Amino acid sequence: MTQDLPDYDDPPSKSQLKRDMDALQGIGAELVELNTHQLESVELPETLRDAIIAAQGMKRNEARRRQLQYIGKLMRQVDPAPIRARLDAFLSVSAEHTAQLHHIERWRDRLIAEPLAVSEFIATYPEADSQQLRTLIRNVADERSRNKPPKHYRALFQMIRALVEERSRTAGKLVTDTPSPPTPLPEGGGRFQP
Repeated sequence: MTQDLPDYDDPPSKSQLKRDMDALQGIGAELVELNTHQLESVELPETLRDAIIAAQGMKRNEARRRQLQYIGKLMRQVDPAPIRARLDAFLSVSAEHTAQLHHIERWRDRLIAEPLAVSEFIATYPEADSQQLRTLIRNVADERSRNKPPKHYRALFQMIRALVEERSRTAGKLVTDTPSPPTPLPEGGGRFQP
């Protein structure tokens, strides 16, 4: 026969406490890497905010390490969940922005390499100035053949970026998906066949 033993809440081990403190110090280190605008948007106690601002100005490794330990100590007094959620939101926005830049670069590369991509781009972005777009693409080819600096290559990127960002603003989200290539027509030229 087994007796029902009372459940004792074991205190966390020293190793677990150390891992928890290291995690809080890691969150503090991420806070130190934020810019001023991002840091202002995170709700923090004044002492913690002051410690983070002080750490941002420190260049020497040992002083910075001690300041990060102090920030970790201050972090034990606050709930880290909302801070972690805010940091994750910053990372998400950064990842979406990077994806959008890759989207723009893919369009630029396709426009330069594939002649048919121009009409697809204009169909996707009808507000684009097609004459300016074609001129930039021609100038990029000329730049490359003459080994000149990539002035028009950059201008093409800026034009595409302006169009994509305008679409993002009007859509309320970042545009990051590249349209798939057109599907080939079925046998018979796409005519309806009974």
